[in-house]
Amino acid sequence: MELTDSRDIAADRQTVWNALLDPDVLKDCVPGCQEMSGSVEDGFEAVVVQKVGPVKATFKGQVTLSDMTQPEALTLMGEGKGGAAGFAKGGARVRLDEIEGGTRLTYEVEAKVGGKLAQLGSRIIDGFAKKMTDQFFTRFQEVVEGPAEAETALEGAGDAPDDKKGWLKRRFSKS
Repeated sequence: MELTDSRDIAADRQTVWNALLDPDVLKDCVPGCQEMSGSVEDGFEAVVVQKVGPVKATFKGQVTLSDMTQPEALTLMGEGKGGAAGFAKGGARVRLDEIEGGTRLTYEVEAKVGGKLAQLGSRIIDGFAKKMTDQFFTRFQEVVEGPAEAETALEGAGDAPDDKKGWLKRRFSKS
């Protein structure tokens, strides 16, 4: 399964780049991620629980980053084993381009599965992979940009201006 798309994120390219390298951000964005540890240099170890059709599995695996050109592009590669359910592996080539008002994040995703998961059929697997990819990049955009204006207005009435930034922006602006 291959998927290509892009998202315009209302944040500068360096902020988006930093978020892509942050294990806490990745953990928050990967659907079903229970644990994420490691570093950019050594790779990340993750535990992800997912249900694909009738098959529910806990995947334990590795995520590595390569082909890094700061702050323009990188490749994320992941592989996980889900015991009797089989395995999943794939990668995403991510490119960041400066645009007016932020950063355009373009991605090309490729995913493969084996074992019981592969027996579900390509229609179910392709639909699941697209859903996971959309959820990851939607959540990534939300984390980087912070809460929507309407949510901020409701939650932040009377708060200091700094509280209107998303948690990621607050984190990197204090560093």
